[in-house]
Amino acid sequence: MQRANGPAPRRRPVRGVRTARPPAGSGHHRRRLVVGRTLLVVALLLAGVKLVQVQGLEADALSQKSQQQRLTTKKIPARRGAITDREGRQLALSEERRALYVLPKQLREEWDKPETIERTKLNADRRTEQIAKGMHEVLGDEFPEQELLAKLRSDRSFLYLADSVRPEQARQIREGLKFREIGEEYREVRQYPGAEPASNIIGLANWRMDNPNDQKVRGLLGLENLQDPLLAGRDGRRVVETALNNDDMVIPGTERQLEPATPGSTLELTIDSDVQYQVQRMLADYVRKSGAKNGSAVVLDAHTGEVYALANDKTFDPNDPDILKKLSNDDPRLGNPAVSSPFEPGSVNKVVTAAAGVEYGLVRPDTVLDVPGAIQVADRQIRDAWAHGPMRMTFTGVLAKSSNVGTIKVAQQVGEERFAEMLRRFGLGQATGVGLPGESAGVVPARQQWSGSTFGNLPIGQGLSMTVLQMAGMYQAIANDGVRVPPRIIRAEIGPDGQRKETKRPDGVKVVSPETARTVRDMLRAVVQDAPGQRGTGPQAALEGYQISGKTGTAQQVDKTCACYSTSQHWITFAGILPANAPRFVVGLMLDAPTGTPYSESAAPLFHDIASYLAQRFQIPTSEPGPVQQLVVG
Repeated sequence: MQRANGPAPRRRPVRGVRTARPPAGSGHHRRRLVVGRTLLVVALLLAGVKLVQVQGLEADALSQKSQQQRLTTKKIPARRGAITDREGRQLALSEERRALYVLPKQLREEWDKPETIERTKLNADRRTEQIAKGMHEVLGDEFPEQELLAKLRSDRSFLYLADSVRPEQARQIREGLKFREIGEEYREVRQYPGAEPASNIIGLANWRMDNPNDQKVRGLLGLENLQDPLLAGRDGRRVVETALNNDDMVIPGTERQLEPATPGSTLELTIDSDVQYQVQRMLADYVRKSGAKNGSAVVLDAHTGEVYALANDKTFDPNDPDILKKLSNDDPRLGNPAVSSPFEPGSVNKVVTAAAGVEYGLVRPDTVLDVPGAIQVADRQIRDAWAHGPMRMTFTGVLAKSSNVGTIKVAQQVGEERFAEMLRRFGLGQATGVGLPGESAGVVPARQQWSGSTFGNLPIGQGLSMTVLQMAGMYQAIANDGVRVPPRIIRAEIGPDGQRKETKRPDGVKVVSPETARTVRDMLRAVVQDAPGQRGTGPQAALEGYQISGKTGTAQQVDKTCACYSTSQHWITFAGILPANAPRFVVGLMLDAPTGTPYSESAAPLFHDIASYLAQRFQIPTSEPGPVQQLVVG
């Protein structure tokens, strides 16, 4: 009830009763709830769509992509080409092998899975025992069972169990015994049937010790190294699955793709393996008997310059897989001194003076020369090897008895310029290009550097150096009617398809006329002559039934303590032609500092032995005896 005059009195609220009010912002809350539910539904729909896309529409593509992330491309090493002698007999060949490996850590994790154990019915210990026993039975005592077992139970991620296993053994282990846990890699083992005699020529091919993961045999020494691109062929490719984070660990049995390798080509050499073996054996024996530090020998075809044998007394066994660990890099057994170690040749170099004197019409074989016991050249007095007073000698006698004085007298008639040109024609001071690594050109002093005494040294084979191969090449020119054919050692290349490609024969170099060459060759027969009063310096080189031309040589070595010529250390040389009347072979020999034995004075007996073998081996027709030549007059 209101009063008539004024507002009604305010009613007090009842304590404990809350006045009803609309909640603030209730509209915003409902909107957020609706939006959140909508977004959740959309997200679920999108996830469902994506799931359908991944598991349905793109399942195959994604599976392939995931596989690609675990695949690794590996090389398939090409089989290395062989090296053969001139008759096709193998001097170096490759045999296929397998390396067997295991991933111990990964296998242990697989074997520890309950479902795997249940499937194989074997736990890890029993399985490793089974594998070790089976491999030992296949591979033999070289692979003890306990050693194999220790590797299989190792904590390592990757281990080789056997490095060189025959393919049939690997197949028996992996397929016959069903040891699929064992992986295999291609391996190649280089074999050298000739072993040591040709090792300085052929060299060595083996695994790269600084890269154990490299599965390819590579040339390390000799022709194996020089001709590596040709011998190696072209590698193929395979795609395999590898262990996570390690591309070197191939999961066995996972090969996917294959691009075959192309084998390397075969090298056919000019070497005759029988001749090489015999020359090597005779040389090593003679070096031992003469007390020499070392020695080298070369046998050339008199007309083609092809190398039938090139031997050094020190060799190595290329079949020894640890040979490079046993020998230092500078060990002489690993080199090829016959082409890489020049020496002062001594009197064998007198053939240059003889050829020049005859070629320029200055002397004939029967020209008589007055030869004193010594001759002065600038500040040097040069004597013969034996003491004598004035003598009258034919030019043939000067060559046959190796008179230094008589040789210099003829060289002075030739003159320095023509003599220098003749040295060049004979190939001295330049590499032969034989096709072997490390070849030395030797040393011939440049013409502008000659001093007054130089021309007293060069004609008698001092003051210049050459290899035994160069020395043999000089006499090959005389044997080949004055045309020097640079020696070669590679005869042909035979491709993996069997196609044969002959090595081009080097162009000949005319040194002297055919008439001069035949004249000098005939004069050189007197060196091995043994007639009363007309004896040459090398009668031990004579071979019954054959005419032999040759030249002995003795050159003083330099004594490093005084930088002068030694009176006790010499190079002993011999170069000879078999037979002189119809040349077939040229033989060059060098002995380094032989001392104190009956064999240390000359290499002529060694030539005799080698020539005797060659005559029998190749059934060389015998010769009519040549006339005795006059060496000393009066």
